[in-house]
Amino acid sequence: MIIYSLRLLTVSCFLLSTACTVGPDYRRPSSATATNFKEIKGWKTAQPRDNEIPGKWWELFKDPYLNTLEEQVNIANQSIAQAEAQYRLAQSLVQSASAAYFPTATGAATVNRFRAASGQNVAVSGVKYLFGAALSAAWEPDLWGSVRRQVESSETNAQASAATLQALRLSTQTTLAQNYFLLRALDAQTKLINDTVITYEKTLKITQNRYAAGIAAKSEIVQAETQLESARAQAINLGVQRAQLEHAIAMLMGKIPAELTIVVAPLNSLLPTIPVSIPSELLERRPDIAAAERLAASANAQIGVAKAAYFPSLSLAASNGQQSSTLENLLTAGARYWALGPAAVAIPLFDGGARGAQMQQAIDNYDVNVAAYRQTVLVGFQEVEDNLAALRILEQQMQVQNKAADAANKAVLLTTNQYKAGTVSYLNVMIDQAIALTNEKTLVDLQGQRLSTAVLLVKALGGGWDTSKLPSQDEVGGEVKWSQFLPIPIK
Repeated sequence: MIIYSLRLLTVSCFLLSTACTVGPDYRRPSSATATNFKEIKGWKTAQPRDNEIPGKWWELFKDPYLNTLEEQVNIANQSIAQAEAQYRLAQSLVQSASAAYFPTATGAATVNRFRAASGQNVAVSGVKYLFGAALSAAWEPDLWGSVRRQVESSETNAQASAATLQALRLSTQTTLAQNYFLLRALDAQTKLINDTVITYEKTLKITQNRYAAGIAAKSEIVQAETQLESARAQAINLGVQRAQLEHAIAMLMGKIPAELTIVVAPLNSLLPTIPVSIPSELLERRPDIAAAERLAASANAQIGVAKAAYFPSLSLAASNGQQSSTLENLLTAGARYWALGPAAVAIPLFDGGARGAQMQQAIDNYDVNVAAYRQTVLVGFQEVEDNLAALRILEQQMQVQNKAADAANKAVLLTTNQYKAGTVSYLNVMIDQAIALTNEKTLVDLQGQRLSTAVLLVKALGGGWDTSKLPSQDEVGGEVKWSQFLPIPIK
């Protein structure tokens, strides 16, 4: 028995020393890239000291109130909390996969009460007891790298989960900033309409005085009142939209709407100069691209797991125990026994094509993830180009709209004076006032759009994140606690 055991150990050590890892080694899939962004022409470059987007990118807008709101996103947002839990789950799966490197050990205590069949030639007749206690261990060496590939797959999947967490965090932060700027734009529009209401009230008073003097018709008073009440109705409608945006911001902060009240304030946020890196760096800065690439790496490792199923597997076992017909003699030296084995080699021969199908599934799944990665890269480039173009065009539109708003306001002043002089009807005043209000509202909308688009550009560029912030192989498995190795659960 001892000679057999030594031979078995010798063969096992030889097999382990020659063990290999089957399956393709991972290489990042090729993807689309460019030397420069198409819409970068005329873009204002940042100062050398500001050539990267900071981690707290919202501080670029110089709005202290926005800073306060953004700082609270990570504290109680439940979507982020869910993603954090999913990342911890991925870390636990790494630990679970790594556990397959080690042997398993079990302890057992048995008692049998039996009686020999009648007619049997036994030393002692009657009812017997057989007590036993045993400790056994089993191990399946990772000869073909199946465990190593599974651990590799779990590690890269955990890295993908960490990148997904960052992508969700960035998305939540940018959504809050967009809602905030839309809310401030509504505040500016509300002030504009309230100022307009004051102007309309003055115009109505002038019309009433002209009617009392017999200069204006009654219809002009009705027109002025209609215009005034219509403006008031617009202000009320803006209040509904503002309340909904405030509630949305509260939800993003993990609060119920009753816990957040955003005071009315002017739209004073500055449009920052956003550092735009070269296109090739986009692959390293966007967390959604990093997540897609890590998922492709995980799928690649699964091909190795599927391929290892084609090769023989070796299992080793050993046991040591005590066995006695009486409980008091169970722990004596005479009741002791041990065994090395069985040592078994299992060679797969036929399974109805299951392994072949699983291998093809792994390859197809890798192709799926590679295509998803390349598509994510393309979407990333599109989003950067879209927002670069939008900011450039909105700036041009803003310049023209400023001129249009100034001209409309001058037209209102001229028409109002002509109406007072009795040279034009009140309808002319109404038309010019409506045009002026529309142009002023459009101007405010453009300010909000430009700020919102700047936020989207920050998001498209990765929000100050890069792949160096992904957890390493040492970190991706999380903290392994000593209590995990105990045979009983300890919280």
